[in-house]
Amino acid sequence: MSMEFIRKLPIPQEIKKEYPLSVAFELVKKQRDEEIAKIFTGESDKLLFIIGPCSADREDAVMEYIHRLAKLQEQIKDKILILPRIYTNKPRTNGTGYKGMVHQPDPTKEEDMLEGLLSIRKLHRRAIEETGFTCADEMLYPENYRYLSDLLSYVAVGARSVEDQQHRLTVSGMDIPAGMKNPTSGDLSVMFNSIYAAQSSHTFLYRGWEVRTAGNPLTHAILRGYVNKHGESLPNYHYEDLLLTHRYYTEKNLVNPAVIVDTNHANSGKQYLEQPRIVSEVLHCCRHNEDIRRMVKGFMVESYLMDGCQKIGDGVFGKSITDPCLGWEKTEDLLLRTADSL
Repeated sequence: MSMEFIRKLPIPQEIKKEYPLSVAFELVKKQRDEEIAKIFTGESDKLLFIIGPCSADREDAVMEYIHRLAKLQEQIKDKILILPRIYTNKPRTNGTGYKGMVHQPDPTKEEDMLEGLLSIRKLHRRAIEETGFTCADEMLYPENYRYLSDLLSYVAVGARSVEDQQHRLTVSGMDIPAGMKNPTSGDLSVMFNSIYAAQSSHTFLYRGWEVRTAGNPLTHAILRGYVNKHGESLPNYHYEDLLLTHRYYTEKNLVNPAVIVDTNHANSGKQYLEQPRIVSEVLHCCRHNEDIRRMVKGFMVESYLMDGCQKIGDGVFGKSITDPCLGWEKTEDLLLRTADSL
């Protein structure tokens, strides 16, 4: 047969029992979740930065980066809330290449899904215990969400997953903010249909169970740019794009209108050094229009210890092996300058 069943993996409850989160850090997560939720409901005017490596490729480098973020957070905590990206599963445009730590805990070795599930849980748990940061991850596989559901404070649904029914319905059962990216085509109606679905209640099949969800009122839009029929990257963070997004929210009568602007991907044409400029332009739009200011809740930035990217096996500590990222000095400058401008 064309599908080989290698081994049955532990269910989320088993792995959570083996690597539990202590009661003390459960309280830390509860407090973080409440603070982040207030940004999306408008009770807090802090700006959110979902920031970190394109992919969490190695635990030591990711933890070094997050420890630096924790120190920086103290300097800007009155104006900016940092939500580190620990993206442990990565969609691939043509299905090939590094698919994230959940597949390969060591990018230079063969895939090992069991070790991958253990590794991603240990990394997210370590982030909370050592820095107090609860983090964000991308939900590439809806059935895997439960392995991290007690650790995450934010979930992103990618441009290639946003039309998928299972992703939408799974988000409807979450208690944390979930960002729906516009599809690679740029069709905002697809993204808003996804938000509508996730904010609604559903009964469906999940991990062999019939489940019922209440709907997630913290589901929101992520603008990440798009690709036209010629394969050219085009942005959707400009003033007119933000006004159009606000109009969609108004017409669909969705709760908690919110936008996160992804400053890389098609918005930057993968020119990672453009990310600080994009943040500045969007903040200028916020100063010019009150509706935009209330709607834009923050930014998604790809950043790591070192500028740019490298091939797997090059061995540069803290340099991305997927999309290029801002290095630490530029990241620190971006966050400090942004805080000063608010």
